[in-house]
Amino acid sequence: MFRRIKNRFLRYFVIFIYFVILFFCAIELNFLNLFGYSPDMQDIRNPSMSVGSQVYTADGKLIGQYYRENRSPVEFNKISPNLVNALIATEDVRFYHHHGVDFYSFFTSILSTAKGDKRGGSTITQQLAKNLFETRKKKSQGFIKHVPFIRTLVYKCKEWLTAFKIEHVYSKQEILTLYLNTVPFGNNTFGIKTATLKYFDKTPDQVNPAEAATLIGMLKATSTYNPINNPDRSLDRRNTVLSQMEKNGYLNKADYDANMAKPIGLNLSYVDDESNGDSYLREAVERWLKKWLKDNDYDLYTDGLKIYTTIDSRLQQYAEEAVAEKMKMLQKRFDNVWGSKNPWRDFSGNEIKDFVLKSEENLPIYKILDRKFHGDSVQIKKYFETKKRMKVFTWNGEKDTTFSSVDSIRYYARILNTGMMTIEPSTGMIKDWVGGIDYKYFNYDHVNQAKRQAGSTFKPFAYVTALDNGFTPCDKFTDKPVTIKYVDNGKQEVWQPNNADFRFSYQEMSLRWAMGKSVNSITAQLTEQVGWDKIVQYAHKLGIESPLKSVPSVSLGSNDVSVYEMVRAYSTFLNKGSKIDPLLVTKITDQDGNVLQEFTLKTEKVLSEETAWLMLYMFRGGMEEPGGTSQALWEYPGLWKKESNQIGGKTGTSSHYVDGWYMGITKDLVTGVWVGADDRSVHFKDSETGEGSHTALPIFARFMEKVYADPKSGYTPGPFPKPWVKITKEYDCPSPRISADTTETDSLGDTPADTTLTVPAVKTPSQDKPESKPPGQGD
Repeated sequence: MFRRIKNRFLRYFVIFIYFVILFFCAIELNFLNLFGYSPDMQDIRNPSMSVGSQVYTADGKLIGQYYRENRSPVEFNKISPNLVNALIATEDVRFYHHHGVDFYSFFTSILSTAKGDKRGGSTITQQLAKNLFETRKKKSQGFIKHVPFIRTLVYKCKEWLTAFKIEHVYSKQEILTLYLNTVPFGNNTFGIKTATLKYFDKTPDQVNPAEAATLIGMLKATSTYNPINNPDRSLDRRNTVLSQMEKNGYLNKADYDANMAKPIGLNLSYVDDESNGDSYLREAVERWLKKWLKDNDYDLYTDGLKIYTTIDSRLQQYAEEAVAEKMKMLQKRFDNVWGSKNPWRDFSGNEIKDFVLKSEENLPIYKILDRKFHGDSVQIKKYFETKKRMKVFTWNGEKDTTFSSVDSIRYYARILNTGMMTIEPSTGMIKDWVGGIDYKYFNYDHVNQAKRQAGSTFKPFAYVTALDNGFTPCDKFTDKPVTIKYVDNGKQEVWQPNNADFRFSYQEMSLRWAMGKSVNSITAQLTEQVGWDKIVQYAHKLGIESPLKSVPSVSLGSNDVSVYEMVRAYSTFLNKGSKIDPLLVTKITDQDGNVLQEFTLKTEKVLSEETAWLMLYMFRGGMEEPGGTSQALWEYPGLWKKESNQIGGKTGTSSHYVDGWYMGITKDLVTGVWVGADDRSVHFKDSETGEGSHTALPIFARFMEKVYADPKSGYTPGPFPKPWVKITKEYDCPSPRISADTTETDSLGDTPADTTLTVPAVKTPSQDKPESKPPGQGD
């Protein structure tokens, strides 16, 4: 039919237009599923705002949601003209002169880009189409997404088609309102109302031109031009927007000059009452799914996913209750220890005089104040010392008070925190996750975000290395002074560790007794014999992913690790020598229940079953060997109602009682608990108040009491598993009975080692912490 057109150029042009129309029709109809979804007129008239995702426990209880409905939509008449003018001047100066697509701006942007001046040609309506209807998301794509150049062309055509539909349904004012109510402004802030409140503590109708320009300037790149994180770039971008407003007649010269001279002037005092259901567990799930969400192009906040976790609602409740009960007691103990004295001390016990100043300088607002007051320390100090009304955390509920920023720093620095996690090794399922004492006030997760010195809980890695390389639980070493020479960074070093009580008994001990009693000198001798490099190798093999400095003191816990890593590594012993990749999520479905992904346990054999079982036997030594550091568990009768019950574990305390740990093992579960202050210079004074056996162990004990007391928990007391394979190494070597010396404070129990104790042993001071040493000697 095209041959009827005699003019060749006209014929080619008509053919081109014909195929362009066919191409757009194919996109609109998603011909052969090549082009993916495009919103129809019904979608345009009833746009689906973000649908939040939900998180459930393994037993079906809703424990968290992800949503952005707190974007607080606002009507056009409640939006300052400054915001509208800044948006149009910067993003789409011809907004009122096109019908969704500005072909003039599109072609001029292509020419500018060709000349090296890259700029976008998308209209506000096109950006709304992309944001509101997600025309570029993988779920909106067809097979054509695999063809590079054509893929980009299809994306752009979809935006054009959707923009035309939007302009057909909505007025210009409605389009601007929709856009400003849906656009993101960084820092998990969506919509213009939440943005003006967050950054300036103003409603959208109150912002001045400079503030409007700051917010609209962020739209180009919310991270790059974030006024909190990148104030200099934000200021430059704001000035660019003001220049565009003046250039296009939205500001006169006088107003332009006045606003250019203003500082950014952030006001971050606004606090949103809606927490979006935030919790440590909710945030942990989001971090756990981060890669999957990115790879599959899903958004937790908009795609209405249903996420089923491994968390047991009963165990989670008992863990939270145990933490609240014991941490409240520990905080009272800590406050009694220090009284009115400041607890931030160096390793010599001297108060750190500039502690508060350094804490101020680490706050995000300090840089803003420094710039605002041009480095005037008097003005900055005045700001931090100004009193204001606020709510603070207490163990008796939120408290209204009048604090300055300095008061707040001093108050919160004294508060102890914790991290706790439990795994069922046989399934790899995480059963409870307590990231801290209160997410609203302390949202840093102490399970897998925080890393602290492990103290003596790291010693088992030295013992498993030994058992896996020829040693037996019955091999004997003498508790005596040790001197180890080694080279660190090319420098000759000497390490002479002390025991916790700074004494050596010169007694011969089996490895099981030494680990149960947590004797530093014997652990050091063992480290020298098997090699600290090999201990590091085994720790990594069992599941420790943090970098470990390979020095002799590694086996006494001188490196920083997370609760998550330690629980994972300890689970290997109960799981017959197979390292697990812990599961926090088992299944994800869409809103209609269609399964999108199921997650299964991944394991790797890293130890022989014999070595794994021998390590469980070693862990029992903390309860069964004379002077075992876990014997404080006898104080909890709920753990021993069944005489055959066995519990293994390891206490840990870093130097100067900064970190307290307990790693507890039952026949079914492995639990890790850390206790300490967020700032390492804040800590207890002595072993009686600050050791892991007196801080972290009680949380584990109370938790397990609650679990055992509930017949519906599914977990009962009982003995550890019998050997899975024939044990070829000697292990049945009871430690000698030792008569208690009432003149000594470290009297030992007189019960044979290889029996299940059913009555309390004589309590002894625990030996679970690395020795205190002068600065520079390592831990």
